[in-house]
Amino acid sequence: MGSELELDYLLNHPIAENVTSDVNIETIERRSFSPKKIPIFSQGVSLLKDQPQYSFINDKESERVLPDIIHNQVQKVTINGQVSEAEKREFSRKRKIGVVFSGGPAPGGHNVIAGIYDEVKKYNVKSKIFGFLMGPDGLVESRYTEITQDMVDAHRNMGGFSMLKTGRTKIDSKKKMDLSLETCRNLGLDALVVIGGDDSNTNAAFLAQHFKASGIKVIGVPKTIDGDIQVKTDQGDVLCAISFGFHSAARAFSQNISNLANDGKSTVKYWHVCKVMGRVASHLTLESALQTHANLSLIGEELAEYVDQDRLKKAKENKTVDYNAFGMTLRHLSRVICDTIVRRAAFGKNYGVMIVPEGILEFINEIQVFIIKLNKIIAEYNTIHDLDFHRSFPVLTAKLDYLRRISQGMIDTTPFPIWNLRDDELFNQLPPFFREGLLVERDLHGNFQFSQVKTEKIIMDMVKEYLGVLKEQGIYKIGIEAEEYQVIMAAGHLDPDSYGAAIFRNPGAPYLLVKENIISQKTLKQALVSNKLMDGDDSVPAPIVDIYKKSEPNFKTQTHFYGYDGRGSDPTHFDCNYTYNLGMTAFHLLAGNATGQMAAIRNLELGFDQWEPIGIPIAKLMHLEERKGKLELVIEKSLVDLNSNAFRAYKALREKWVAADLGPDHYRQPGPVRFSGETEEDRPITLVLNSIRA
Repeated sequence: MGSELELDYLLNHPIAENVTSDVNIETIERRSFSPKKIPIFSQGVSLLKDQPQYSFINDKESERVLPDIIHNQVQKVTINGQVSEAEKREFSRKRKIGVVFSGGPAPGGHNVIAGIYDEVKKYNVKSKIFGFLMGPDGLVESRYTEITQDMVDAHRNMGGFSMLKTGRTKIDSKKKMDLSLETCRNLGLDALVVIGGDDSNTNAAFLAQHFKASGIKVIGVPKTIDGDIQVKTDQGDVLCAISFGFHSAARAFSQNISNLANDGKSTVKYWHVCKVMGRVASHLTLESALQTHANLSLIGEELAEYVDQDRLKKAKENKTVDYNAFGMTLRHLSRVICDTIVRRAAFGKNYGVMIVPEGILEFINEIQVFIIKLNKIIAEYNTIHDLDFHRSFPVLTAKLDYLRRISQGMIDTTPFPIWNLRDDELFNQLPPFFREGLLVERDLHGNFQFSQVKTEKIIMDMVKEYLGVLKEQGIYKIGIEAEEYQVIMAAGHLDPDSYGAAIFRNPGAPYLLVKENIISQKTLKQALVSNKLMDGDDSVPAPIVDIYKKSEPNFKTQTHFYGYDGRGSDPTHFDCNYTYNLGMTAFHLLAGNATGQMAAIRNLELGFDQWEPIGIPIAKLMHLEERKGKLELVIEKSLVDLNSNAFRAYKALREKWVAADLGPDHYRQPGPVRFSGETEEDRPITLVLNSIRA
């Protein structure tokens, strides 16, 4: 060996400096990548053209509280062939625009800012962009920074919201709105762009209404990895097929899930249970299923629509109505999962990959009833006592005691108390950690925080319990490969045919299953004795014991949660292009004096050459929904459409992907998230499938 290198020499060596640098070649290439532009953005001054053919039913409450923006039309960014000098000067005048990230990060957010910045500077280099720090708090508290060319260039095509940071504060009071308006006025802003999800775009609508008299425009940009911001008109026209960040997060999750599939089929001993983000909708689960071909994927929207036909038939025969036949129960769900596990095990596949959405429990009828009732009880307590329920009852036992007093009529004196004895009985049958989870403090929007509940543990504990029952019944067995059986018997000098007829229910099959009545070595010996293959005093031949042990299932799981890693992923090629064009769309809407609009790209489900920048009136998307026990105006979240091409294709293929047969698994390797390259897919698979027309 040579002499030890001096540390200073080692660290200052060009090779060491290169490989330990904060910035690697991938980052350099990402920052230098130029997203594609929709052709209209290279054609000069634009104008906004109303599209009255796209209509929505106005909510009466939205009309009442948002009178200045409720009559907005869908607007298309287009080119005016004859532009006067006055119009050019107005379009290209010096502007000051504020931008704010709101809510959790999503890949591509930096490119929205880059698109705004590049476009505003293209028309007037003296224009300025200001970014509010730490999300809406920065807007309320007047904390901001001027966005520079260097800042934009350092964050192009990069993940996260690190340029400005983000936060979840809601601007939901007149005081906060007045402070926000004061901040914007003091900066001399012409406009504000809110980059966020459904609640953030709801905030954008209220800010647009509040700022209207001041002349400050407000535009929203649809962001959420959950993919639950989708806009269709009343006639079914798709105006916004998906929010930005969805594709990148789904691809990040899918790469990890496909790696687990490789692990599963290599070690042949684990079921990998993958919970992916998606509190209200299962879009990420569906996309991840299509990306990976996991053996079992649970789509919450389908579970909610489940009808038990056997129970309906039995009720009809008894001339009764069984309301429990409608909607999936936790018990039935565990049976569905067990069925897949048992069927795969029969072909020697005692492993697999399962994907469940974070909010799956919200689609389970009995759990949804509990959530609704508990939300109501908590909201009423807070209102009546002007106290916080969770501060008043900090521990689980105190909360349960309060519920018990309601069920016993000690608090709620109505003839039909919201929490009755039956509720109390069923609730107390749940595991303690789950009961505590259902009683956790709601989030800022009044939503049940599924991310704090180990959904996968609740489901898999029930699965393990029922698998134990199936094992005792002799139904859950590992199939023995016929060739392996022959080798073992030959090595032990035993007749495979005579022993096979005694211990297997399907002798001669490619995968052999031990008979259902053989559930222990004692019953194994009894079977051999009754078939005159051994005397009662003899020991079971070692090869037969070995075969029996191989047939005994040992169900093991590994659980994984995919959420924060996906929302912090670098954006895909699709999201790089999508978000950059969203940023340019936001500028053109502002330059056309629009306010209260959501920047969107129509025809996302089609090829890039058919993308069309538009503005969607946010007020027309809003409806009343219960939040924290009160009705509030919000944008409705979009659920998985069970009639869509994407879901129908998944439904048709999922039995194949279960692979409970002699063939190989059908796992798909989506590959890593990239931003360029001929093999990089240009759209989410769900959008590709939904683009297919007859």
